[in-house]
Amino acid sequence: MIYREYGTTGKKVSLLGFGGMRFANIDDYDGCAGIMVKAAEGGVTYFDTAPDYFGVKSETVFGRGFAELRRRKLPYYTATKTFKTTEDDIRREIDAQLKRLDIPAIDFYHVWCITSLENWASRKKDGILTTFRKLKEEGLIRHICVSSHLIQDEIETLLMEGVFEGVLFGYSAYNFKTREKAFNAIRAKQLGAVVMNPLGGGIIPEHPELFGFIRREGESPVEAGLRFLWDHQDITVTLVGFRSEQDVAEALSAMENYSPRTPAELQAVKEKAESSFEGLCTGCAYCDDCPQGIPIPRYMDAYNQKLLSKDGDAALKQRLAMHWVISPADAGKCVACGQCESACTQHIPIIERLGYIAKAG
Repeated sequence: MIYREYGTTGKKVSLLGFGGMRFANIDDYDGCAGIMVKAAEGGVTYFDTAPDYFGVKSETVFGRGFAELRRRKLPYYTATKTFKTTEDDIRREIDAQLKRLDIPAIDFYHVWCITSLENWASRKKDGILTTFRKLKEEGLIRHICVSSHLIQDEIETLLMEGVFEGVLFGYSAYNFKTREKAFNAIRAKQLGAVVMNPLGGGIIPEHPELFGFIRREGESPVEAGLRFLWDHQDITVTLVGFRSEQDVAEALSAMENYSPRTPAELQAVKEKAESSFEGLCTGCAYCDDCPQGIPIPRYMDAYNQKLLSKDGDAALKQRLAMHWVISPADAGKCVACGQCESACTQHIPIIERLGYIAKAG
């Protein structure tokens, strides 16, 4: 196992992390805890969950797993999140979380799911940072972190505020262009960087031919997807949502035989992406200056889901609702001025796709 420094916290954590939202049978608490033990025995020390993963069942499973890790004297760090913003609500939530997790304090506590800078401003107005600082002073949390779905300049702006010690965000061979600017702030502020959805929500292993640009000879799609991220020295942890012990074994095997690329080799791989993604939005965001205020890169990302997922329109709608938290109907604000298509280096029919999304809603 490879371990990296989590920002300036003084903690070294495993490059391979355990995400708690994919268990195949969440009602088998002992079985799920056993998956955690299997990962910890392989050197995984970073365990991430949230209060809405399977309701509260994921945190409850983690509590059982942590008890077993303590019994076996296996090291671990805890990470969870809150949507709450006011002090009373946050305190009620964290009290319940600490009981479910069966721990005295949370190592990495996240302001959960920032979807816009306006959303972040609203939460700050409610006093979330003041509350987080109090919780840290009281020893209930150890590090203040943030989970974000922002892209390009917005995620860089959020992280440059200097209030966080670490960030959790989606990053993979599928969408790396949309969030590369996060690394400017990660380096400047010396933040811990945890990435989720390393396999693009299953898109990478489902479309190995599309992602051939990241694969080296003999690599499986899963190995290629994980190793592409491990080549990024600014990434501290890569979260994998493990369903079973078999998933754990596959990820540990990828780590065991991992040989990193040089920075130059990694850059060369990235440069192959655009020619590989013909017809797909790569998230360059050159179109992100719509006179009607339409967040075009987010809608194009959701349309990618329609093209790549076997669920088609359902995947598109889920992406908009759960990941971006925007309405399909707002795509109908398009007046077909053509500014976005003129800026698109991939010549994607953006206007046509916005029209489709508006009708699909």
